[in-house]
Amino acid sequence: MGSSTTSNESNDIPCSYIPVPDSPDAAGAAVEPRRQVKGLFVIFCGMLVLISLVAFNGYYRASNNGHEQASLAAALTKIIVEESGSETVPASSRWQQAASRGVSAGVSEKTNRLFSSSNSNGEMYPWNNSMLSWQRTAFHFQPEKNWMNDPNGPLYYKGWYHFFYQYNPNGAIWGDIVWGHAISRDLIHWQHLPLAMVADQWYDKNGVWTGSATILPNGEIIMLYTGSTNESVQVQNLAYPADPSDPLLIDWVKYPSNPVLFPPPGIGATDFRDPTTAWLTSQGKWRITIGSKLNKTGIALVYDTVDFKTYEKIEGLLHAVPKTGMWECVDFFPVSKEVKNGLDTSINGAGVKHVMKVSLDDDRHDYYAIGTYDEKNVKFIADDVKNDVGIGLRYDYGVFYASKTFFDDSKARRVLWGWIGESDAEYADVAKGWASLQGIPRTVALDTKTGSNLLQWPVAEVESLRLRSDEFKDLKAKPGSVVPIDVGTATQLDIVAEFEIEKEELEKVTSESNVDKYNCESSGGAAQRGALGPFGLLVLADDGLSEYTPVYFYVVKGSDGNLKTSFCSDQSRSSVANDVVKKTFGSFVPVLEGEKFSVRILVDHSIVESFAQGGRTTVTSRVYPTRAIYGAARLFLFNNATDVSITASLKVWQMNSAFIRPYNPDQSN
Repeated sequence: MGSSTTSNESNDIPCSYIPVPDSPDAAGAAVEPRRQVKGLFVIFCGMLVLISLVAFNGYYRASNNGHEQASLAAALTKIIVEESGSETVPASSRWQQAASRGVSAGVSEKTNRLFSSSNSNGEMYPWNNSMLSWQRTAFHFQPEKNWMNDPNGPLYYKGWYHFFYQYNPNGAIWGDIVWGHAISRDLIHWQHLPLAMVADQWYDKNGVWTGSATILPNGEIIMLYTGSTNESVQVQNLAYPADPSDPLLIDWVKYPSNPVLFPPPGIGATDFRDPTTAWLTSQGKWRITIGSKLNKTGIALVYDTVDFKTYEKIEGLLHAVPKTGMWECVDFFPVSKEVKNGLDTSINGAGVKHVMKVSLDDDRHDYYAIGTYDEKNVKFIADDVKNDVGIGLRYDYGVFYASKTFFDDSKARRVLWGWIGESDAEYADVAKGWASLQGIPRTVALDTKTGSNLLQWPVAEVESLRLRSDEFKDLKAKPGSVVPIDVGTATQLDIVAEFEIEKEELEKVTSESNVDKYNCESSGGAAQRGALGPFGLLVLADDGLSEYTPVYFYVVKGSDGNLKTSFCSDQSRSSVANDVVKKTFGSFVPVLEGEKFSVRILVDHSIVESFAQGGRTTVTSRVYPTRAIYGAARLFLFNNATDVSITASLKVWQMNSAFIRPYNPDQSN
């Protein structure tokens, strides 16, 4: 696997992990830190493939539960038959397809594909320090420097929110992954603590990867995480606080008999990762699920335990969906059909639906389905099989991946974290010294009006950052118009807006037989004009509109008179730079009878998070303007429809910056 150049800079963040002796099984394994040896890299890659296969066979022999092997084999055989005659792909095949860092290590491609973008003249865009400095956000969580990806084990404990995350202490590119750790009183202002866990054991030598926290009824914290062994086999490990009385949870201990789980027979050595938060069954056992795949079928394996040290593999699978590929970062939790409050992960029964969410390795998007959990038969049954996990609804239709929820019992809510990667060139990330951030934490609840969607909304605490506000009522925008919204500089904003189409004009619009013709990603973005759209806001725009990011609705009137609405974010004109990704994101959003078109947008330098219709559809974009920055950033209302005028009402707040800094014992409150 490629990695960034290492240095002693990792000492800037002290490591607090209390090491335990290496497992006796690791005798003879290399214990020195990894070093870049460019001359031997090609040879090592070939050797690693052979070593992984040998090690994998050894682990199979160590897993001597015959019943488990037979039951899993039966479930996997069933999947092969259902996959329309597709042939089984050897576990070693993903080594042959390695495209960049991450893939060769057996995880999703964790870095931007733009490694060295250039324009037609072979020149990279001339980014300067002022442009790059502007990109750093003001109220989104990110480390002081270097690379960050998946959120890990979020929890609330003794008055503090804890956030752990995948972190490279040695550079702004993926590699050398350990667990960063930060704490907060309110999910907005954060203090960086020492690293929680580092890659210092044979079973996590190649990375302390994603995991989840479970808080037991007695208050005990259990942390399960995936480790990549010295031979790149994915195993599950147990860790726990060294001092449970410490509300900051600074020191962590790894269980001396790790790993607690190996890949079961029939599962690839690099296809077994990301254990979920555990939930309590009616039999008094704790249950977890772990993502995997067989050929191109994504699957969720299930294990029961009473002590988190020994596990029983449950026959069959919690869920499986053909042609969805590897399932990463599986999340499984209940939502109430009756109230907006979140539910503890162990809740089941009447008045409850369950959500299964997976992160698809193949396309790096987070999908979810709402359905029923049959505890007795250990099955998740999606309400709508046509929109099952991996083929239907997504948490977010933009840049948003590897998400994880936790139940915040202090406020009876379920909170969602999501990793927001970069969309620029890697050399720019190296130049600015950091890469990636986390989205604003969101509450998650069932949309009881539709019954088929989740509602995601920024946590209420973000409103504490609101400063001066400007309100604009009943603004008119004729077809083809752009209207300035005078809020001053528009780099850090919280925008709430509603739009209405003039009813008389709407009635005159000719209906269309194909209401599905418009697609955010492939229909030309905000420049594609239709009778009823697009209309919305231009954020991070400059006065001359040489750069702007439209966030908009596009409406199509069907032959039955009903409207179908898409909600989109168009990055194609967000920057004049040639070496950034500039796509259009979005999807269909339900707009119910009597509802106005509504959106909330959080603008924070290089990230734009948009929530339509109360959070039924969300879109997150990363944008990298070169001119619409600092005091030159502006906000506009636009209507690019051909046949109707719109009326808009907005309230716009300037946003303060969050305090995100190293931990200071004297300022812990």
